[in-house]
Amino acid sequence: MSTPPAPPPVPGLPLADALARGPLVLDGGLSNQLQAQGCDLSDELWSARLLADDPAQVRAAHTAYVRAGARVLITGSYQASHPGFARRGLGRAETDALLRRSMSLARAAADKAGEPVWVAASVGPYGAVLADGSEYRGRYGLTVAELERFHRPRVQALAAAAPDVLALETVPDADEAEALLRAAAGCGVPVWLSYTVAGRRTRAGQPLADAFAVAAGNDQVIAVGVNCCDPRDAAPAVRLAARATGKPVVVYPNSGEGWDAARGAWTGEAAFDPAAARAWVRDGARLVGGCCRVGPAEIAALAAELGTGPGRETEPGKERGAEPEG
Repeated sequence: MSTPPAPPPVPGLPLADALARGPLVLDGGLSNQLQAQGCDLSDELWSARLLADDPAQVRAAHTAYVRAGARVLITGSYQASHPGFARRGLGRAETDALLRRSMSLARAAADKAGEPVWVAASVGPYGAVLADGSEYRGRYGLTVAELERFHRPRVQALAAAAPDVLALETVPDADEAEALLRAAAGCGVPVWLSYTVAGRRTRAGQPLADAFAVAAGNDQVIAVGVNCCDPRDAAPAVRLAARATGKPVVVYPNSGEGWDAARGAWTGEAAFDPAAARAWVRDGARLVGGCCRVGPAEIAALAAELGTGPGRETEPGKERGAEPEG
């Protein structure tokens, strides 16, 4: 049995209020769409490099997801940081400008959707900046205060660009979650908190229920959940997040394939199943999408499952979002 369609989005509605009306579809992996467009992401800045070198590609990737049915776009700022860009010779003001650009590129794609599309400014974990897979281990040897000092400058720069929400995402342990929430406190923008997990524990090994509880009672947090995890771990995490916090749940797993760092290749078979989203929504998920190796085709199928896909309110003969790039 299919999921009843969500009510149509309301222009100008804050994201938290939209979530109270029903589920919204997130985009998928930005990096895999950029690679599909022919971009080279071998640099340690990964997709963030294109904010400086080829911003039109980033906008095109966002547009691909809007056309697929995404109603929340996540910016290309995941691996962007002041230390990372400093290694390329960029100063604080230049990095702030690139962080703002990540917002403007997503907003430009959102504005062409023909219906409301919200923009989430990505704030990736400290480990992402190291570009060595540390975000899947956590426990960097830094204190909560040190992590807060690292995150605060880019949180401030992104918040100043007026996103609809800050996506504190792919967080490997509860200590970094606490640091991120401290860095975002008072910035005037709501946040969601999303852990990367293995089973029912964070990547650092903490029980998920305890990790989710870090956000309980924090009114700035409008959703809590998981991303960049095996899709088979998503269902129990959704239930735990809803039970531990009483908040809407965000869930966007990866394809389920494994990464062989030695060979530089993906292994195994994809396990991302758009039909699984119906159970996630039943258990409290309100922001649902995909992460690494989940592309526009999967997001389109997900939107169809949830009854939120393109064309839901489109006039006969007119395909929404099909305008040429301007």
